[in-house]
Amino acid sequence: MKLLKYAVIAVLGLMVATTAAKADSRLKEILDKGVLRVGTTGDWNPMTMKDPATNTYKGYDIDMMTELAKDLGVKVEFVATDWKTLVSGVVSNKYDLTGSASISMKRAKVAGYSPSYFSLATVPLTLKKNLSKFQDWGDLDKPNVTVAATLGTTQEQQVKRFFPSAKKKIIEAPARDFQEVLAGRAHAHITSNVEAGKLVEKYPQMAVVPVKQARARTPIAMLLPQDDQVWINYINHWIALKKERGFFDKLASKWQIAN
Repeated sequence: MKLLKYAVIAVLGLMVATTAAKADSRLKEILDKGVLRVGTTGDWNPMTMKDPATNTYKGYDIDMMTELAKDLGVKVEFVATDWKTLVSGVVSNKYDLTGSASISMKRAKVAGYSPSYFSLATVPLTLKKNLSKFQDWGDLDKPNVTVAATLGTTQEQQVKRFFPSAKKKIIEAPARDFQEVLAGRAHAHITSNVEAGKLVEKYPQMAVVPVKQARARTPIAMLLPQDDQVWINYINHWIALKKERGFFDKLASKWQIAN
């Protein structure tokens, strides 16, 4: 009888804990307030691009989050952030989730992730006039070469691993690493293959270094509060459903990225 009594108490305790978790979830807060808060940097073409003149955003992430808010039946509010504070904004409840971010185990120590909906890889860019000197990764890993990266991005960590012999120039937002290359203050920078194509299109004086192989293929996902399984479950199911219905394929086609 004692064992039965303890079992009943344990089940009741679990039910109470589960009910409390649901009551405290971001999902309930979002539905109650009628607003989904999304952290976005606004500096990653074609994922998230901010127009300073109108204070509005466009891009793959913006379309994705607008659709999520629509399915939740709430409004979407885009909260400006930068790469170095992207994770802390989720942890401190500055926003409910982020747009696309590379999955890294460092970030996963303090924040949760949704399932991935596409992957990217890292490539180096330089000025076209430098292509005679830079043809592969090893050409950039030299003491007389400066390679730039943006603070807080996965590329900040990669540039240290990929180019131990080169000089590293870490740029803090709102400035960007590619601007250092354009200005001649760095020989190259590294970024995702997704952004690389857009940069070359916008700045014809730039070119992707014709490396034999891109590096660090990485899945992309949303960052969420680590301790809110109810909210994580909702996002997991939403992504699974949207994948089945071809939503992410349509987004990839619209914004011309590989999915």
